[in-house]
Amino acid sequence: MMQFILASHNKKKLAELSTILSDAGVEGVSLPEGAPEPEENGATFADNARIKAQAAFELTGLPAIADDSGLAVDALNGAPGVYSARYCPGTDKDRNAFLLQNMERVPDGERTAHFVCAICCILPDGQMIEVEGTCEGTILREPHGDAGFGYDPLFYVGQFGCTFGELPAEVKNTVSHRARALQKLREALGARSK
Repeated sequence: MMQFILASHNKKKLAELSTILSDAGVEGVSLPEGAPEPEENGATFADNARIKAQAAFELTGLPAIADDSGLAVDALNGAPGVYSARYCPGTDKDRNAFLLQNMERVPDGERTAHFVCAICCILPDGQMIEVEGTCEGTILREPHGDAGFGYDPLFYVGQFGCTFGELPAEVKNTVSHRARALQKLREALGARSK
């Protein structure tokens, strides 16, 4: 098992990353308690993932994996986008309520959205692997389910007939934007080890 620092303090995200990466021979290690959070001032998800991975690599000297992910709603010109976690002050519930408020007048047929996950992996020699995954869905008018985190209870995936908030973790971890990006990362790491 190769150890990588997972550059996040979000416990739910860390658990999801660790689960998905474990079968690729990667052991995810949390950032040290109290490690400073770099300013996520990138224009894209990829920029922010790179900022976080670089900061974790420099802080610990260990190879690092960082992701930046969020929701892009077509009717809101891609918002909340890179500001998904900072869309409004408060909790996930507050951000979901704010999103619904901003989409109040958006008709049912125009509520398409996608989750994006950009991952940056910095290897022991300092080389980078950058990948991205997406998952298409629709924003409902009210939350359904209490699994997952963030906008999961509003994000309806037609393939399963339910929201990410209703999907069991073992299913979500095979089809989500993060799962798709991590699959690409696994393939890239596997190709390097041959």
